[in-house]
Amino acid sequence: MAAANLNQDFVLTWGDGRAKILQNGQLLTLSLDKTSGSGFKSKNQYLFGKIDMQLKLLSSLGSAHDEIDFEFLGNLSGDPYILHTNVFTRGKGNREQQFYLWFDPTKDFHTYSVLWNSLSIIFSVDGTPIREFKNLESKGIPYPKSQPMWIYSSLWNADDWATRGGLVKADWSQAPFTASYRNFNARACVWTSGSSSCSAAGSTNNSWLSQSLDGSGQGRIKWVQKNYMIYNYCTDTKRFPQGPPPECSMA
Repeated sequence: MAAANLNQDFVLTWGDGRAKILQNGQLLTLSLDKTSGSGFKSKNQYLFGKIDMQLKLLSSLGSAHDEIDFEFLGNLSGDPYILHTNVFTRGKGNREQQFYLWFDPTKDFHTYSVLWNSLSIIFSVDGTPIREFKNLESKGIPYPKSQPMWIYSSLWNADDWATRGGLVKADWSQAPFTASYRNFNARACVWTSGSSSCSAAGSTNNSWLSQSLDGSGQGRIKWVQKNYMIYNYCTDTKRFPQGPPPECSMA
């Protein structure tokens, strides 16, 4: 199957020429220098989906809306990169989990995936699940299921907080910094004028809509979280002295 043409799926939104779609739509690059970063967004909105994107970093630094976040935080040269995840519902986030990656994300492309359906949100790296946020609405926990979302990606300077809490500043002599994207794949419900493509007649191949983690997947999440998780909001007693958010004891 031919790789998707990124021109069909995304629009470059800011950066004054620092964002580019190259190789006949097969590669998208974002660039950051001392003046500006850059970004893009999807042409479509989605309400549930299985979204995959291959991404290669090159020294990158990392409202009542819903949001599902993959972020890469900057580092000292030679230190592992930190993958930062978060889930916002109705404008409220504060559900951060952070992981060291078990590879150098600047050396090659790796696939970062989000599976979002009515059961759960599953974050995966190269097919390995690293985090699950379950739908616990029946227990009173808000879950993103009614607001369609665009896909956004940007490369920007966050050295006031993201690089070891702002301790490490960007070395602009190494600029421009670049992130490269390819092989976007969306098995998803496109939301147009108040209706979902998944409810259309003839809509097929939507097995992901009911997909959840099996025992093997649960085991792999435990392995990643035991060996590579470096921050979990559920165990941050300084931040939540009255006790962690309720979903932490239910998940």
